[in-house]
Amino acid sequence: MTETTCLIHASTADVFAILTDGWTYAAWVVGASRVRDVDGGWPQPGHSIHHSVGIWPLVLNDTTTVAQYEPNRFLQLKVRAWPTGAGIVEFVLTDRDGDCDLLMRERAVSGPLALIPHPLVDPVLRLRNHETLRRLALLAEKHH
Repeated sequence: MTETTCLIHASTADVFAILTDGWTYAAWVVGASRVRDVDGGWPQPGHSIHHSVGIWPLVLNDTTTVAQYEPNRFLQLKVRAWPTGAGIVEFVLTDRDGDCDLLMRERAVSGPLALIPHPLVDPVLRLRNHETLRRLALLAEKHH
């Protein structure tokens, strides 16, 4: 499992508000190009964001579904990234004197990406997830 952390100068509530606003997903997730729809029950477990990944004209439609949800503390998502497979992404939020210490964990669970040895895929995921958390921090700190 790849782990990436970031200290965000905003409250855990502000960060969680961005994480659970499905319409902001493409603004902070590296690779997501647009949000097509957000289920009405999002971010409750079983509900999905319908998004696209890639750059036109190579845009693929996909979904991200909530697996677990604990307000202002934890969000677990099942992400599809066709044709590479599916993965689990977790966000763990901890208050640090009014700031948010955010831990992001990611692991492939199916498809070709799951077959690549972790030491080979970890550096790439770490770079992508670092940029994802940087974008999320910018949104949360602006909101804060």
